Amino acid sequence: MNRRILNLALPNIITNITVPLLGMVDMAIVGHLSAAHIGAITIGTSIFNLIYWNFGFLRMGTSGFTAQAYGARRFDEAVKIFVRAFTLALCIATLLIILQWPIAKLSQIVFHGSNEVIRLALIYFFIRIWAAPATLGLYAVKGWFIGMQNSKLPMWIAIFINIINIVCSIIFVLVFHWDIAGVALGTVIAQYSGLFVGVIFANRYYGHIIRRHLDIRSSLLWSEMKRFFKVNGDIFLRTVCLAAVFTFITAASGRISDEVLAIDALMLQFFTLFSYIMDGFAYAGESLVGRYIGARDSSNLHLSIRYLLLWGLGLTIGFTILYAVWGNAFLRLFCDDTEIIFGAQQYIFWILIVPVCGFSAFLFDGIFVGATASRTMRNTMFVASVTFFAVYFGVKTIWDTSQSPTLANNILWAAFMVYLTMRGLLQAAFLHKSIFSQVDGNIIMNKTNNNYKTLIL
Repeated sequence: MNRRILNLALPNIITNITVPLLGMVDMAIVGHLSAAHIGAITIGTSIFNLIYWNFGFLRMGTSGFTAQAYGARRFDEAVKIFVRAFTLALCIATLLIILQWPIAKLSQIVFHGSNEVIRLALIYFFIRIWAAPATLGLYAVKGWFIGMQNSKLPMWIAIFINIINIVCSIIFVLVFHWDIAGVALGTVIAQYSGLFVGVIFANRYYGHIIRRHLDIRSSLLWSEMKRFFKVNGDIFLRTVCLAAVFTFITAASGRISDEVLAIDALMLQFFTLFSYIMDGFAYAGESLVGRYIGARDSSNLHLSIRYLLLWGLGLTIGFTILYAVWGNAFLRLFCDDTEIIFGAQQYIFWILIVPVCGFSAFLFDGIFVGATASRTMRNTMFVASVTFFAVYFGVKTIWDTSQSPTLANNILWAAFMVYLTMRGLLQAAFLHKSIFSQVDGNIIMNKTNNNYKTLIL
């Protein structure tokens, strides 16, 4: 089982680690321009996180459904799932481009910063929004590959995208001096390049399956789409809560000061690095849990979840030690502003407990996605999000933070840690009811002509 997990997790880790690597490179490029650029790239990225996270079901729902179809050897259904997800991705992307001006206006209300920070953030937004069809299309493509138990193809796509993005950003910013617009344009070019490569991979490795079972009309029939929309609707609402929490963190940081906004942007790089590596194992969980539920394989389902959690615990210990020893060095890698680095060092404690509070939440997300246990994911996220805001505003009511930016930011980070912990604990509480119950049951042995017929109730 360890080998199966690592065969799926390691390519996903490589895939995911390129994402924070790209963010770190972008941060390093603009971080040496000015503090305003750091704030702008943070707000610009947060806008797209708010947008794209809400449509994360295009990847998560696709991988869970596809993995179950794969486990049941229903390749016709797997192809239908791909058609549904990709079609929906293009429709949503078109709508986002049409609504870009209202989205920009709303973003100015949600996010706070100096006039220069907001001006730069909007430049970034109006360029990067044109990558929406490619970005959402890639969600569907990657989710389908993961569901088909193939983590290597998303890995190669992600590596290709990030190489193109980094090269373009460096050239556009450092050579052509296009400032933050160069970073945004590099992202647009890279996303479309990645979608092109994804289509080539799909045709090369699964073209025979797609051509044999492709039926667009039957794939998009409402009777076929209802469960797809129901599960993805739950994931959408769950992700709205996720995006709301992270958007609020950036907005609250900006309300405190531009300096705190820049500090928290640097600190979130530590969270991002850990989360994307942990998500490598979560994606392995999506593939394996979906596969074993589809195959009705209770033994391997239990075993895979047990080993996934053990891997998560080991990584938590490793990252806590890593951040304790080299945390200050990482800060200097991202930024050379002495005041920002000194300010971030005051909050280093929160970086150390991020892995402890967050590891189970990441892994359970993958497990629940693979099982398409979307209602439980939605409900536990509702409770965790309400807890986050209750802790934040409750503590701020007790203590006056108007004269203490440090206290205000510590309260924000404390609420965030409570939120992460609640997600993991609540999903653990529902593990048996939502996951194991799908394959566990009373096995009734009916003896007929010396043969035993097993019925899973």
